[in-house]
Amino acid sequence: MKRLSLLLLLQLTCYFSGGSCGKVLVWPVEFSHWMNMKTILEELVTKGHEVTVLISSASTIPNSSKPSTMTFETFPTTLTKSDYDNFMERLLEELTYVAKDSFWSYLATVKRSFWEFFDTALSMCKDAVSNKKLMTKLQESRFDILIADAVGPCGELLAELLKIPFVYSHYTSPGHIIEKNSGRLPFPPSYVPVMFSELSDRMTFMERVKNMFYTLYFDLFFTAYNDKKWNQFYSEVLGRSTTLSETMGKAEMWLIRSYWDFSFPRPRLPNVEFVGGLHCKPAKPLPKEMEEFVQSSGENGIVVFSLGSMVSNMSEDRAEVIASAFAQIPQKVLWRYDGKKPDNLGPNTRLYKWLPQNDLLGHPKTKAFITHGGSNGVYEAIYHGIPMVGTPLFADQADNIARMKSKGTAVRLDLETMSTRDLLDALKEVINNPSYKENVMRLSAIQHDQPMKPLDRAVFWIEFVMRHKGAKHLRPALHDLTWFQYHSLDVIGFLLACVATAIFVITKCCLFCCWKFAKTGKKGKRD
Repeated sequence: MKRLSLLLLLQLTCYFSGGSCGKVLVWPVEFSHWMNMKTILEELVTKGHEVTVLISSASTIPNSSKPSTMTFETFPTTLTKSDYDNFMERLLEELTYVAKDSFWSYLATVKRSFWEFFDTALSMCKDAVSNKKLMTKLQESRFDILIADAVGPCGELLAELLKIPFVYSHYTSPGHIIEKNSGRLPFPPSYVPVMFSELSDRMTFMERVKNMFYTLYFDLFFTAYNDKKWNQFYSEVLGRSTTLSETMGKAEMWLIRSYWDFSFPRPRLPNVEFVGGLHCKPAKPLPKEMEEFVQSSGENGIVVFSLGSMVSNMSEDRAEVIASAFAQIPQKVLWRYDGKKPDNLGPNTRLYKWLPQNDLLGHPKTKAFITHGGSNGVYEAIYHGIPMVGTPLFADQADNIARMKSKGTAVRLDLETMSTRDLLDALKEVINNPSYKENVMRLSAIQHDQPMKPLDRAVFWIEFVMRHKGAKHLRPALHDLTWFQYHSLDVIGFLLACVATAIFVITKCCLFCCWKFAKTGKKGKRD
């Protein structure tokens, strides 16, 4: 309550002093995406900005009903909270446990899951936009900016209706199609691996062929959502012919949650800022009981195992395999697990329904981190310099672990097929081989050695857009070009036509001259 009072006083002081504090509207996405968004919003609040988070009645965003430094505006939706929870759980299971033997069948599942997710998002968007009471309240609030996550459409539509600038927080999308189609970010396939390819930037000839096939597939055949539905809805609401991609392309800034310690170098645009690791922070003291267990590990240290915010359970046979491996290592293990306790759980392993992951990774006794490969967890491991054993489950996780593997900071395993020996060997490798620790510490040094902290950069650009009512001077003209103009196909076609015309004319002239000379020669012989 003291913190809330202090922040309220700060906002009132900023208001009455005529300062640069603004009113921020937020259209968020749940789960790990919310963790990054929340970090940015809390920093904006500490600077005196008034933040309103717009969520549906089915939202799974935690603590939105508790006292907060932010205002949560809830609108009714046709989905219930339990329906939405069950829907997301089913999608998660489909993406996690679908057979990945065939790349194309897996992508078909990914596409189907994305369409279902975006269809649900469309339903919620319609509920928000058609709510006249809500829209009137938002209009009267006179917001200065809207912040949204690019994988959760509707924020850009609200920004258009409210006539305010908007900024995206984004990490990635299948085949980078959202970044390419809406943000117009360049991804040269010769050295930028496509998401789901699990390649590095140092590709062999055959790997470049593979990457090109993936690029063509995503560009020509893969769509993350039903274009027709979204385009028709946006056109009806805005009263003019438009598309979802075109509306998203009006974002003033793209805050990409990546950085060069994690990603491979690639081209960028002026209205794109890389802010990967913005949620990372120094470790706080552990709870007393947990600290005592950690300290009991002695010189051997501890291993942290978590599969992220969306997965806290697994099949009993997998749990038995993992527990058996943990029982054979000298380190103490802290495992985030909410299932049945394995019968072979060793005395060196403790199960927790929740772990203070960042604080554990920042503890001096932590030797290794077993992770599913989510970008938030990987960044925390980089920030604190902890080698990883990756067990990717779905989405971008396999590519994240592939990057860490190529940088010499991780070993990859398949959670569904690995044996006890596989996990045991992987842990011994990353703990006992000093190269893994050296490599991840090198990445950690890069993450810490920046002119501005990622969070400060993100907040700066949001405030910049508020101060200047946009950032049009950073938006490339390529947003106004068609795809054939962007690739200069019209210019190339014109030049080819000119060359072809010149060749045709020259050829005709030559043939005419030859014919004339031949005719003259024949006439001379007759004379």
